[in-house]
Amino acid sequence: MSEHPLDVLFTAARDGESVVVPPGWGQGRATFGGVVAGAMLSRVLAAVDLPEQDVRAMTINFVGPVEAGDARVTAEVLRQGKSATQVEARVTQADASGVESVRAVALVTIGAARPSSLSLAASPLGKGLPEHDSLTPIPYVEGMTPEFIARLDMRLAKGRGPFSGGEDGDMHGYMSFREPTDDFGLAHLVALVDCWPPAAGQMLTKVVPMSTMTWTMDFVAPVTGTGADRWWYEVTTDAAHDGYGHTAARVYTASGEPVVISRQTVAVFG
Repeated sequence: MSEHPLDVLFTAARDGESVVVPPGWGQGRATFGGVVAGAMLSRVLAAVDLPEQDVRAMTINFVGPVEAGDARVTAEVLRQGKSATQVEARVTQADASGVESVRAVALVTIGAARPSSLSLAASPLGKGLPEHDSLTPIPYVEGMTPEFIARLDMRLAKGRGPFSGGEDGDMHGYMSFREPTDDFGLAHLVALVDCWPPAAGQMLTKVVPMSTMTWTMDFVAPVTGTGADRWWYEVTTDAAHDGYGHTAARVYTASGEPVVISRQTVAVFG
């Protein structure tokens, strides 16, 4: 059995509602959102017993911080038709006084393949990617960078770090696990997709809190690969005003094939 913390968490979520959110994946006082979303997707797929390649979209709302420790991940089938299934997942957790509250909610759309005269593949990257080893990994610095950075290999090719006064909110780079997972699947890729800091934050010149409020992913191709694979991420900030940033991102294989379209709304507290 794999001992990778995400393999353990996602397996627990598939097996039942009670999970232990692992330490070491923090972002401030919360567990970073990709881990939370991956656990919810794992529970959903077990609840409906449908193949992960039929997952078409997932929308997540982060209601409150999910902390390391005991939590419950539940899934409710809202409707299951001949080809399309809609499932709601929730993560709940008790506070210090024992009161349980909702910390995250997701809506997952699953659709079986069916005959169609419509066929339009997502566009592959029209450019060559830089060599992975030519880029410097983002270092983990205790007390300065989020905990989960120590678990991931992130290599920035375009853009800057948060609060560095950049001219735009665009960011490109590679992402992968430092310690490869044994049981790689869609939930693991979902965890990776959320690893980058809010892209608009690089335009700021002072440190302020930022937090993802909503996150939507469209899965445009089946996910295949292993826990050692590298993925290419490109994000653009479409708008930022009134304390909110709106970003659009795409995830590609290392060979430039598209797999995920991702959008986020981020709260910027300053």
